[in-house]
Amino acid sequence: MNYGRKTPSTYRSNPSVYSHTTGRSSTNLHTVKSRSTRSVRIPWYQRPILKNNQYIDIQKSALLIGLFAIFLALFTIGTAIFDIYCLAMAAPGSTHYGYYIISYEFVYVGNKHVRHMLIVFALFSLILGTIVLFTSILLVVALRKEYERKILPWLWTFAIFTIWRTLALLFFAIVNDLYFAYNALITFLWSLFVLISIYGWCVVYSLFLELADLTKLEDLAHLRFTTINSYIPGKLISS
Repeated sequence: MNYGRKTPSTYRSNPSVYSHTTGRSSTNLHTVKSRSTRSVRIPWYQRPILKNNQYIDIQKSALLIGLFAIFLALFTIGTAIFDIYCLAMAAPGSTHYGYYIISYEFVYVGNKHVRHMLIVFALFSLILGTIVLFTSILLVVALRKEYERKILPWLWTFAIFTIWRTLALLFFAIVNDLYFAYNALITFLWSLFVLISIYGWCVVYSLFLELADLTKLEDLAHLRFTTINSYIPGKLISS
C-alpha cells in the first residue's frame, strides 16, 4: 500500500533526486530498516545484488539502463526486420531482377532447418523487442516517480529478452560466416549488449528491492500510527 505517496529512495541520507516529496527523512527509515532486519533472515533472492559505493550510483545507473533498454529494443527491432528480409531475399532457388544496394553473400543459405531457426530467432526477437520497448518506457517513468510495482514488468520481460538474445547470439555466431563484416559486427555488438543487459538488470533489481523494502516500512509505520491514534481517544474516554 502506498497511500498516494511517492516513495523516496533509501540509498542516501539526502532526498531522492527523482522524487518530488522531500518531507521525510530517509536516514531514519534506513535506521529502522537496519534494526528491524537484524533478527530476520532475508532470502538470498531478496538481497540487493549491487549497492551504492564511490563508483556506482544505483539510482542514476538504473535510469541510464532504462534509456539503454529503449535504444536496445529499437536496435533489436531494426536488425530483426533486416535479418528476416535478407533471409527471405536470399532463399535458395529465388530469382531477383534489377539492381540492389546490398549484396546477400553474407546471408546463410545452407541447411533449410538452420535457415528456419534463424528466421524464428529473428521473429521472436522482433516480438520481444517490441514488448521491451513499451516496458522500458514504463520503467523510465516508474524510476522517475519511484513506483516499484511498475518496475516488475520490465524485470520479467528484460530477463526473458536477455536470455533469448544470448541463445540467438550463440546460434548466429556458430552458423554464420564471421568473415563478412556484418556478421562479425553483429556478433561483437550483441556480445557487448548482453553483458550490459545482465549488469543493467542487476542494477534495476537491486533498486527495486530497496524501494519495496521502504514501502513495507511505510506501511508498518502507517499501521502503528493508526493503532496509536485509535488507542489514545479510547483511553481518554475511559479515564
